[in-house]
Amino acid sequence: MTAYQTCMRRLAAVAMLLGMAACSSDVDELQQWMEEQRRASRPTVRQLVPPKKFLPQAYEAQSGVDPFSTQKLSVAIKQESAQPNSLLAAEMNRRREPLESFPLDSMSMVGSLTRSSERLAMLKVDNLYYLVKGGDYLGLNFGRVTKITETDITLREVVQDAAGEWVERTSTLQLQEKGR
Repeated sequence: MTAYQTCMRRLAAVAMLLGMAACSSDVDELQQWMEEQRRASRPTVRQLVPPKKFLPQAYEAQSGVDPFSTQKLSVAIKQESAQPNSLLAAEMNRRREPLESFPLDSMSMVGSLTRSSERLAMLKVDNLYYLVKGGDYLGLNFGRVTKITETDITLREVVQDAAGEWVERTSTLQLQEKGR
């Protein structure tokens, strides 16, 4: 090492010591300021609102009929069977047809034809093809074919409405385009 390099190192060490001495006075000032701030500030804590007292209420409906009891359900079933709905009664007393075990949305109309002046429709269900004529049943809701045209099949279904009554509704199956 040259004398010049040694001299430079010594000067750098002295400058560093002087800088540290200057910082120590700043640190002292900072600590003094922090201590003043701690003494001057007082925390303000709001008092907590006491919790409301819970007053339990007595259960007064214990002597009433349990809405989930089997007794109540059996009474409702007896009342419904005593006044059978003619729509449902007629549907329940007949033999079910094979296409009634599939939902309508799994069926697709793929064509129609006329044979001996009777209009027939061709349905595809689970990769099998079925010929359907007027009066045939299909779908899960007692759907009966009422009309067949070149482009669609009209059905009368028996379904329960929001009130639990059995009502008729009309549904259609439309001819599906090739490629669907």
